Amino acid sequence: MKTVLISIFCCFLVACSDADQAFPSPELSLNNTQMKTFEFSWDGVEGATHYTLWENVDGQSGFTQVSPIIQPDENTFTLSVPLFARTDAQYMLRTCKPSACVYSTAVGISGNLVDSIGYFKASNTDIDDEFGTSVALSKDGKTLAVSAIHEDSDSQGIDGLDNNDGDNSGAVYVFANQDGEWHQQAYIKADNADNKDQFGTSIALSADGNTLVVGAKYEDSDAKGINGDGSNNSRAKSGAVYVFERDSDGVWTQHSYIKASEPDVADEFGWQVALSDDGATLAVAAIEEDSNATGVGGDDADNSMTETGAVYVFALNNYIWSQQAYIKATVTSDNGDMFGYALDLSGDGNTLAVGSISESSDATGIDGDQANDNLSNSGAVYIYTRSGQVWTPGSYIKASNTGLADKFGSSISLSQDGSTLSVGAFGEGSSSSGIGGNQLDNFAPQSGAVYIFGFDGAWQQHAYIKASNMVDIQDSFGFSNALSDDGMQLVVGAYFEGSSSVGLEGNPGDNSAIKSGAVYSYYLDTNGTWVEGAYIKAPNTDAEDRFGRSLALSGDGSTLAVSSIEEQSGATGIGGDAEDNSVSKSGAVYLY
Repeated sequence: MKTVLISIFCCFLVACSDADQAFPSPELSLNNTQMKTFEFSWDGVEGATHYTLWENVDGQSGFTQVSPIIQPDENTFTLSVPLFARTDAQYMLRTCKPSACVYSTAVGISGNLVDSIGYFKASNTDIDDEFGTSVALSKDGKTLAVSAIHEDSDSQGIDGLDNNDGDNSGAVYVFANQDGEWHQQAYIKADNADNKDQFGTSIALSADGNTLVVGAKYEDSDAKGINGDGSNNSRAKSGAVYVFERDSDGVWTQHSYIKASEPDVADEFGWQVALSDDGATLAVAAIEEDSNATGVGGDDADNSMTETGAVYVFALNNYIWSQQAYIKATVTSDNGDMFGYALDLSGDGNTLAVGSISESSDATGIDGDQANDNLSNSGAVYIYTRSGQVWTPGSYIKASNTGLADKFGSSISLSQDGSTLSVGAFGEGSSSSGIGGNQLDNFAPQSGAVYIFGFDGAWQQHAYIKASNMVDIQDSFGFSNALSDDGMQLVVGAYFEGSSSVGLEGNPGDNSAIKSGAVYSYYLDTNGTWVEGAYIKAPNTDAEDRFGRSLALSGDGSTLAVSSIEEQSGATGIGGDAEDNSVSKSGAVYLY
């Protein structure tokens, strides 16, 4: 057990009835003993009627009560916290007797909190599995899904054998938090699992965590639509999506098997998936689909282009899925535009944002000229909205500093109401750092950036965000990003960042652990200004681990999951030994 101590501040006294009868306050101790948890303890005070714990979340905004009334015969209290949002927190104990109440000296956070970071591995850890390819959290942060696209078992369905007879077939692992304790709930495979399908390319959870959607971009069947025959391999790499449901007993079953309406070789249907909160609207990207259609409802049988990309929307009615829309970019795409590289849905499923990282217009801002190809691979984002069952193209969004090979649209997140949009551009090359810096130079190629947009009758850019530490080339800041439901918290992955620091608030200034990866948090303050939060690393940082490859944020922003797909520990399960580096590229996920 390690004690996380101590910044000392003055002692406070509040009289309940008679200040002259005040008494010494007990010393408050703070320990980090469990995942995402602070444990407080103190010596009991004779004659006390009750205690309460008070928190100052950032060391500046003042103390508020965070515990219920604690009985006088109790002298410990456990508080679950978002670690990355408590790096400057302070805590006080309020002790009350009939005569008076006193506050303890405040204790603050110090150290990197590595012992409080959750550490998750597959139950069948193996070389090159890349556990953490994709991660998803339920809104309450109590269900975590993790994929490993290179997992090799040939088992099918739920909780099968973990052999190595199905090369790169892929798997998904579901973890659940029950009564404060995490455990693995299910090991999930496709019901037609096959070599090289890469089941788990993408995953998404409904708000309650009871619906899981999994993409398998290299699945090979020629089936069309819903629950067709998936037993053949006659459409190589056409791709598929699988829907699983969890019942009240925590048992998972496969509900549906979904294919494109016109599957074709190498379309990679399932590259990305997004799910509405109620689990009844599903968006699926096929980034190498080849049609020259535009907008909504075009000819999906056309194959006159190459790798233009498409998005398919499905709706669940009476427990049956059906395709609702076939969506393309709003002007004729060019070969290789990869429409659908990233996507997200609002909570109600009525707003869809789609990234096209190789779109090549030199437009900037909102609704500019889409027709030119003057800046190759600059990238764009397209907005679509639904009224009833009808989808309509909306805005065409570009960066404020559109540049060659910026790959704007490489990651996308929407707030629950669809009015806040964050867009990553991991190829952006400005050398500025922090928020609102100089966008116009290109002295740090592929350092990356994230752009925040807001909708209030029309879309407009609100912020331009770079990594808070010295910007380095090829850090790929913005490769992943996620917003909280209210759009007021943002986390951004830079999976090629190279610092060797560990845990929270370490030193970002060195580059001695190349491509170890980092995550940065930001929040919107009361003045409506985006502010830098914590600098986040793995507790077992190592070169080439690629921490930040995938991440997920719970609805209220209190739980953050981050993957390191090339982490190398041979541990299995939860809380194992992270230091052995015996199983190359096995992968890990961390909870903050």
